[in-house]
Amino acid sequence: MTTTSPELGFLWLELTGKCQLDCVQCYADSGPSGTHGSMDYSDWISVIDQAAALGTRLVQFIGGEPTLHPGLPGLIAHALDRDVRVEVYSNLVHVTRALWETFAQPGVQLATSFYTDDPVQHRQITGRPTLARTLENITRALALNIPLRVGMVHVNPGQRIDEAKTLLHHLGVEKIGTDRLRVLGRPSRGRACDISELCGNCGRKSAAVLPGGTVTPCPLSRWMTSGVDVRQAGLPAALAAMRPHAEQIAATVRPIRMCGPDNDGQCNPCEPSCTPGCDPGVEDDG
Repeated sequence: MTTTSPELGFLWLELTGKCQLDCVQCYADSGPSGTHGSMDYSDWISVIDQAAALGTRLVQFIGGEPTLHPGLPGLIAHALDRDVRVEVYSNLVHVTRALWETFAQPGVQLATSFYTDDPVQHRQITGRPTLARTLENITRALALNIPLRVGMVHVNPGQRIDEAKTLLHHLGVEKIGTDRLRVLGRPSRGRACDISELCGNCGRKSAAVLPGGTVTPCPLSRWMTSGVDVRQAGLPAALAAMRPHAEQIAATVRPIRMCGPDNDGQCNPCEPSCTPGCDPGVEDDG
């Protein structure tokens, strides 16, 4: 039977620029001083409705740290009600009991970043002594049988990546992706963003909605916004305005191979390892 390819299979929803951590490699330059932006709860609800109408099968809530947004539980419930699966990309520093109940629902999965098994190295990367809390919450997610995958980025020389992988496997984490540091956002230190740092698949049946209502091919290509506010123009018009940026990326960067059976349905490198990731678990439609 022939199926129709969705116009928009996957959508990042960047709810906030606020985060407990201050990671040196953060593409979004988020941190404790960040804000939730100008999109309110009803705006995000409208985006989810429009995405579902365009055939979106999976949304990923990102930040900043999405668990800091008070509307997250309701937005997850709304997406599930629209038959859209959900992934939450969280640092897993602090998860309330209510959020655990939300995450344990069918159709919800988690992703997190992990860098090292060494507390000193962890603090050097994240700016906070939160390794033990993240490990505790990884263990909690696995105990609750919540699907979980982990992205790892090579940030510093001597980083204990292999040892961290061993630890995660011992805990029961099965899906682990790795990537090099992408010099975008905070790592660029104010230099102009280089399109060659992207994977080349940005905007390919996917897009990101940022906290200010603009749309971009992916969160890492955030300087290439459509200039159209999704609240005024609607998601289809914002996607159309974004399309030239996606075409520019595709013409400039040789795309990394997209999803397929060889890598368990995961894209590489931007899923999930350079945070937040592209289309997790959605098969490529060609």
